[in-house]
Amino acid sequence: MSGTPRLFFAASSAPDAQAALVALRARYSESPENEAEIIVALGGDGFMLEMLHKHLGSKLPIYGMNLGSVGFLMNEHKLDDLAGRLKSAERAVIHPLRMRATSADGTRHAAIAINEVSLLRQTRQAAKLRISIDGHVRMDELICDGVMVATPAGSTAYNLSAHGPILPIDSALLALTPISAFRPRRWRGALLPHKAQVRLEILEGGKRPVSAVADHVEVRDVIQVDVVEDRSISLTMMFDAGRNLNERILTEQFLD
Repeated sequence: MSGTPRLFFAASSAPDAQAALVALRARYSESPENEAEIIVALGGDGFMLEMLHKHLGSKLPIYGMNLGSVGFLMNEHKLDDLAGRLKSAERAVIHPLRMRATSADGTRHAAIAINEVSLLRQTRQAAKLRISIDGHVRMDELICDGVMVATPAGSTAYNLSAHGPILPIDSALLALTPISAFRPRRWRGALLPHKAQVRLEILEGGKRPVSAVADHVEVRDVIQVDVVEDRSISLTMMFDAGRNLNERILTEQFLD
């Protein structure tokens, strides 16, 4: 890519993001989305996930500017020197999870998750789950509010809130993290090779219904969920020099 890259600007519906969209379009030339070399996403982490999902098959890199709340996956919002920032930006390539869920009526569902696949109890009663890895049962019964499989990119999101480990972005690992485990009470989860095939079976689903969530896709009343990393899909995010995703993940581990 030589000279100034062809850019397409996209913004969330938030007023600040829409105002930034107008300002950037006034300052910089814009190409049609299907001719762009870089997508500039204006919003928060949720909007970045939305744009990554939208461009799963395009392989276009996405450079985010934070006009949301946390903005872990975003860069600082600045109007000036966008071309220079993009030229020196560092890239992080991530791979999503593929979820295959079977609901109680036998319907099969598939979805992609960039952050995590989570199983959550639907009622006041705790869920009962059986966990198998690569065809071997590793835990006959986990009584909990839920459990999740998180990618390195997603390890600082819901996974971190559930006291799961933070994973370097280039680590070949997945985090398997329980949510409010009751039995075994002291189980804190596991680190899995990225090639691991995870099967989560719901025990007593009629009495203790469970939903499965892959980012923004929810399937209710599931009886079995299979999760694997999909290395056939590569997603590229761009970060300002010295503020790449590995640096942010490292910094996050030393915060209060």
